[in-house]
Amino acid sequence: MIRLSLATLDNLPTTVTRPTYAREDISAGIVHFGIGNFHRAHQAMYLDQLMSAGKAHDWAIIGAGVFEGERRGRDTLMAQDWLTTLVEQSAEVSQARVIGSMVDFITPADAAATIARMTQPDIRIVSLTITEGGYFLDAAGDFDPSHDAIQNDAAAPGTPKTVFGMILAALRARREAGTPPFTVMSCDNIPHNGAVTRATITGLARLADPAFADWITASVAFPNSMVDRITPATSDRERAIIAKEYGIQDGWPVFCEDFTQWVLEDNFPLGRPPFEDVGAQFVADVAPFELMKLRILNGGHAAIAYPAALMDIHFVHDAMAHPAIRAYLRALHEREIIPSLPSVPGIDLTEYASRVEDRFANPKIADTIPRLCHDGSNRQPKFILPTLRDALAAGGAIDGLALESALWCRYCAGTTASGAIIPPNDPDWGRLSQTAITAKETPHLWLDMEDIYGYLSTNTKFTDRFTFWLTTLWRDGPEQTIRAWVSSANNSTVV
Repeated sequence: MIRLSLATLDNLPTTVTRPTYAREDISAGIVHFGIGNFHRAHQAMYLDQLMSAGKAHDWAIIGAGVFEGERRGRDTLMAQDWLTTLVEQSAEVSQARVIGSMVDFITPADAAATIARMTQPDIRIVSLTITEGGYFLDAAGDFDPSHDAIQNDAAAPGTPKTVFGMILAALRARREAGTPPFTVMSCDNIPHNGAVTRATITGLARLADPAFADWITASVAFPNSMVDRITPATSDRERAIIAKEYGIQDGWPVFCEDFTQWVLEDNFPLGRPPFEDVGAQFVADVAPFELMKLRILNGGHAAIAYPAALMDIHFVHDAMAHPAIRAYLRALHEREIIPSLPSVPGIDLTEYASRVEDRFANPKIADTIPRLCHDGSNRQPKFILPTLRDALAAGGAIDGLALESALWCRYCAGTTASGAIIPPNDPDWGRLSQTAITAKETPHLWLDMEDIYGYLSTNTKFTDRFTFWLTTLWRDGPEQTIRAWVSSANNSTVV
């Protein structure tokens, strides 16, 4: 067994692709918040490819975090010299490579050290993968200044606790030193993620210093982007596969699909790595691409997650092998999601949706239904409800989307159709679970959660269909219910 480190790179099996550059030949250019699996399978991978091609050697990554819980991941990566084994998997082939584009990881929750490092002129990009729930947004997707963490940072900007407070402090220090501001690049699954990041940062700044907020608006770049790669969480299963198939001891390997996509606006005043040389796409308007991905892929994940969970299915590929679940996803894509989308340059949306279904069905990924179900209170308002609002505004079909909301409610009641207990799977699980249980008899109580549904709770077309489907789910169970909807949508029987 070879323990992953810089010293052992030359001893790895020839089947493992290794960096062709030396650590001493690269230097930092990016501070990244959220060193998790997706970041290492995506942004870090693109940089590693560039560096192995002899490019972008001054754009290495320094990790940063705001939570003590991130210390464990930092310690694991530090023990292996910041290296990660990435295994890219199609249904037929797996390919392992070692990613070496990260050079350091600041101690998590050390605000002073994090701010100091971002203040240095060599840092030209600060990037984020902090999840959809990390941006302090309300049900409408706008910045929520009332959040306790935001209020705390506004009252004590010199000792921030949030990523946005740390970024503000670093931007202020750079301005005072005469150093141009870095670009802030969100890589999270949020519509208009750059604009959302700008709104959160300037909104926080405005609470204490409106003039500083105006300077940020005028001086700091926040490019929008769309990112895509299915990347499950790491478990003992993945560590065991790395050890058995490649002879590598890696405390935090990453397994992902072989598909990857990155679409960005080219708005980087201090420069950027030439990501287009390794497959990224720079466009004038990211919006159609991100809407396509968020609604078809992320919305599709939500659509299969809750019926599968209620049917005691653990793996995503097993859910896709179930005829009723796959038929539900396909009909929802064709009938309600794709009609809500604008055209996307160079892409056939029906073919894209079919490719997404095939990606979900890849058994090598072993993505899990609990991962897809996680944090629904933040994901539903971003991946499902915007499609629902647009369909209602256009007079389109919404029955399958109403069923999806009912499936989420039924899941949050905390038991599967067989009676198995569903473990808490949302930061707001206590409220969600209690509300879902009471909604069994009074369905509208679920929709009265204004921070999630907003004005949708007053739309009778939606509320009537939600009530119908939730009642049907409790009476008939998830499989029979989704079969009934597919049959009505397709005017044929699911077989």
